[in-house]
Amino acid sequence: MREAADESFDEFVRARSSALLRSAYLLTTDRYAAEDLLQDVLERVYVKWRRIQDSPEAYARRVLVNRAVDGWRRRGHRQEVELGDGLGLSDSDHADEVAIRHAILVALRSLPKRQRTAVVLRYLDDLSETDTAHAMGCSVGAVKSHAARGLAKLRGVLPSSSSQSSDLTMRSAR
Repeated sequence: MREAADESFDEFVRARSSALLRSAYLLTTDRYAAEDLLQDVLERVYVKWRRIQDSPEAYARRVLVNRAVDGWRRRGHRQEVELGDGLGLSDSDHADEVAIRHAILVALRSLPKRQRTAVVLRYLDDLSETDTAHAMGCSVGAVKSHAARGLAKLRGVLPSSSSQSSDLTMRSAR
């Protein structure tokens, strides 16, 4: 029985760890912190695996958000953005795309933590309002409010020369 649980956990990690790592990176804006955060989340998911097998991703996202918030509380809200290898950047990326990604990271870092979390989960991870509310531990109305305020602030901070550049901006962050 334990082997079947371990196998299903391994399958979950193989299938979802890249998406969870991307979310962690967007929440922390630091690759190494994101890797540490994901490792902590996966450890916690493994411990609870038998009880959460019906919705492991929802549980993992909830833990991811909670641990990210705990990290912000410990370190304070301001962090330096280090692009490193950029998580997801490939050799074929162009300089302007790298600049856009950097601008997005800086803009995300400037958002209050609840707004950043709502924007990342809703628009960059494509979660529904209900799933985002569950992950954040708040109401759907609060998600709508945080996301709307976060997007408004991002629109004010990010350069937008045209509607195409703002569309490219949100796609580049994914």
